[in-house]
Amino acid sequence: MQLITKAPRGTKDILPIECGKWIFLENLLREESENFGFKEIRTPVFEHTELFKRTVGEDTDVVQKEMYTFSDKSGRSITLRPEGTASTARAMLENSLHNGALPIKLSYFSSCYRYEKPQAGRWREFHQFGLEIFGSQSPFADAELINTAISIFKRLGLKNIKLQINTIGCSKCRETYYDELNHYFNFYKDDLCETCLERLKTNPMRILDCKNSSCQKLIKEAPIVIEFLCKECAEHFEFLKKYLTKLQIEYVVNPRIVRGLDYYTKTVFEFVSEELGTQAVVGGGGRYDNLVSQIGGKDIPALGFGIGMERLLLILEKQGISLPSYEPCELYIASAGEEGKIKAFILANQIRQAGIKTECDIVNRTMKSQMKYADKINAKYSIAIGEDEIKDGYAMLKNMETGETRKISIGEDFISSFSKAHVELENGDALLSK
Repeated sequence: MQLITKAPRGTKDILPIECGKWIFLENLLREESENFGFKEIRTPVFEHTELFKRTVGEDTDVVQKEMYTFSDKSGRSITLRPEGTASTARAMLENSLHNGALPIKLSYFSSCYRYEKPQAGRWREFHQFGLEIFGSQSPFADAELINTAISIFKRLGLKNIKLQINTIGCSKCRETYYDELNHYFNFYKDDLCETCLERLKTNPMRILDCKNSSCQKLIKEAPIVIEFLCKECAEHFEFLKKYLTKLQIEYVVNPRIVRGLDYYTKTVFEFVSEELGTQAVVGGGGRYDNLVSQIGGKDIPALGFGIGMERLLLILEKQGISLPSYEPCELYIASAGEEGKIKAFILANQIRQAGIKTECDIVNRTMKSQMKYADKINAKYSIAIGEDEIKDGYAMLKNMETGETRKISIGEDFISSFSKAHVELENGDALLSK
């Protein structure tokens, strides 16, 4: 039988050396969003397909071309989530979170799935960090969401991240805008790509999101939605710009931003970086005041923001910002003979309970091989325990980098003896606070 040695195309193993960076990044995102009042939620990796058809939009590329959809054993249509907002809204409704205090501020880490061409920063299985606010229609909420994202970028030390904002209006003012777009693009429909010809029939605003070069030329001269806003949408956008200015947040109005999903209304925004080339968007989001009602709930205003974790790690790398990985083993306890191994196990268990990363032999290596292994895993310190050490009640603690040693007790005062010797070898603060 042939050995299966390759992951499916568009997926990627996250190995231990990288997982440490992911964990650090996730904890930073979690901590910073908690500072703004967001609480974490976790939703299933798959949902009923209808949820995404209703919210994302049946005519979008995501639904038509990219979703992983299948029938389960009961014949129900199930889809691996292509994004996190719809699932979060469904969970909020199903669990009646909206009956509590408003606004509801939720965060999540989700694995998402889209069948598209893999490229730098884009995978078929990717991971998304998201923030969602339910229950506020004020532009203050839009400004707070954007401010939360900027606070995250600042804490990470990212530079040259540009905020672009736009408004795509509500269903009322978009009717007139759609008429103008239809009139404009119908005049040039012979120059539209095949996909945009279909969009022209269903949702002409989707054409503005096309990356085809021939369509891009037409998009540059197309009518912009800001010119067709109703009074409410225009005022909302003006207040948002005012609040961003008061917060000293720099932005550029980009009238071509529409985002790729149908549930957006009013505010849309993106954070872009030239360092990502064609994949310039680091993260983005906007308002979706009709989404909750689209899935059968009340008219609850809402807005959200999402960051692709892979893309975020990519730009951190490009900017030379390193994230800490796992801390190496603090202490390796080598042993010889059965009594030595038992003693090593006991000591390792004791010091682990004190919060010290410790390893001991579990594959019956020789003492020499154990010390080589300790060196390979970058253990900071080591001790060797055999018959003489057990009889004497002491062992030599060795700094693996300098070779310097200190005699320590391996009796009841092992932890305090180790801590004291560690201080002497490090010439710094005590490792243990107790």
